[in-house]
Amino acid sequence: MNIFTPSKLERGCIVVIGKESTGKSQLIAALTGQTPYSANFRGSTVTCDTYQSQAYTFIDTPGILYRSDSVTTKKALRQLQENDTVLLIVKATDVDQDLADLLPLVADKRGIVVITFWDKVLSTVHTQQVVREWTETSNLSIVTVDARHLTIEQKDYILASLQEPHPFPAQWIPTRAGWHIQPQATLLEHPRLGWLLAIALLLIPAIIAVWGANSFATLADPIVQSATAPIIKSLSQLPIWLREILIGQYGLITMSPLLFIWAMPTVILYALFLGAYKASGLIERITIALNPLLRPFGLSGRDLVRVIMGMGCNVPAVISTRACSSCSRGTCISAIAFGSACSYQFGATLGVFSAASLPYLIIPYLLYLTATTLIYTYMISSPTAKSNQNPLVIEGRAFLEFPHASVIWREAKSTIDQFLFNAIPIFLVITVIASVLNWLGAIAALANIINPLMGWFNLPPEASLPIILASIRKDGLLLFAEPETLAMLTPLQVLTGVYLAGVLLPCLVTLLTIAREQSLRFALLLLSRQAIAAISFSLLLAWGGLLIK
Repeated sequence: MNIFTPSKLERGCIVVIGKESTGKSQLIAALTGQTPYSANFRGSTVTCDTYQSQAYTFIDTPGILYRSDSVTTKKALRQLQENDTVLLIVKATDVDQDLADLLPLVADKRGIVVITFWDKVLSTVHTQQVVREWTETSNLSIVTVDARHLTIEQKDYILASLQEPHPFPAQWIPTRAGWHIQPQATLLEHPRLGWLLAIALLLIPAIIAVWGANSFATLADPIVQSATAPIIKSLSQLPIWLREILIGQYGLITMSPLLFIWAMPTVILYALFLGAYKASGLIERITIALNPLLRPFGLSGRDLVRVIMGMGCNVPAVISTRACSSCSRGTCISAIAFGSACSYQFGATLGVFSAASLPYLIIPYLLYLTATTLIYTYMISSPTAKSNQNPLVIEGRAFLEFPHASVIWREAKSTIDQFLFNAIPIFLVITVIASVLNWLGAIAALANIINPLMGWFNLPPEASLPIILASIRKDGLLLFAEPETLAMLTPLQVLTGVYLAGVLLPCLVTLLTIAREQSLRFALLLLSRQAIAAISFSLLLAWGGLLIK
């Protein structure tokens, strides 16, 4: 979709370039007072956040995290038009390196420079003289700010400077400022304990969010079910096809409590936790601490944050990969689709293990899911993402500060909006489709077709239906909790069936989101690749477990 209509271009298009963690989003939000929407940059494959104000359209390009991301940025810059302006953002605490890395990308483009994190630099005669010298030798407008506390005067000056941008000199080599400011180290930087603490900091919010939301849902669900019972009864006289869509096994009214009572609280709680992490600078520390562990698998610490985020809902997690590195986004999406046990899947998994009186199975389940997800990502990730020649552009530690409630809410609101306006509409469409298929008998017919294949996995034919339904919606694996089914399953078969149902295919809501975010071709490739990996890992679990026994 081309988001740059003539009316928007007349108001001025500002393309924002900068590394990760330079305060780009915070600065643009302060300049516009708006929240972004996302679309590809002028028909390219580069997905950008767009902020619309009365005077300008700000295009926030993906932050540069790896050396290879410079290629992505160059692709975006090739799409610039004559009336476009570049807003180059660099960090005061590492300004020499930032300018050296980014100025070649914007040479001969028109724009201005904003230096963020200026509050971390002592405003002395020397620092002021350096900025003045850069302004004089480059003929550029160079503004120093604290993006988290942008003053009205600074905002007005930046917007005024954008009206008269000057070309970035192709041969300009700034005089070195000579300072490099590192924040105080914490346990996250400890060589042996840092990665353990980072993993704990990622998992604790997810666990609290899932536990808190499920506790709320356990109390609220009976109340909601009682309230909807009269509505369901009053609709029971409708024609059968309409009754199936509204109040059938997969009906809109039947499934709405699952969406709003069980899933939404998880998304909201986790979004608030993640918003606090981002606003405090903690997320950058976690990213750097985990990056050495994840590089061999083609992921970064930032990617792992999004995989963990998928424990709330896969859809916002997939959408949030727009900010991933260009070389790892596809792998990150694949890891979310394969290994992120969303609130539906995780809750249903716990329900099956509890119903089977085998709650201890959650430990081998999570260990096997984690191990196979890492093996899967290793196999599909690009050599560039795993290469030691593609280092992090930002190696320095982020500054930590106590997050303000308004900033936390702004960060969380983006995730919540993605759930409300992307996940829910797709969920409703899938619910209607599943209802129609169930009414036509297509789901039962498909289960009968694959019944003989269950023997491959040392499972009875009755396991086929929950596996099929879990491919539509992950809570479908709850059918494993039926007493008649559990009575014929051994603990190993319960573990195998739940694992296979959870990872065989991404749910349809996630799959459609992936197709919209990437392409139909990418989604189909992911689908086939994940199915092959899931079948292989499930066979290993089913028959390898028997050998171990």
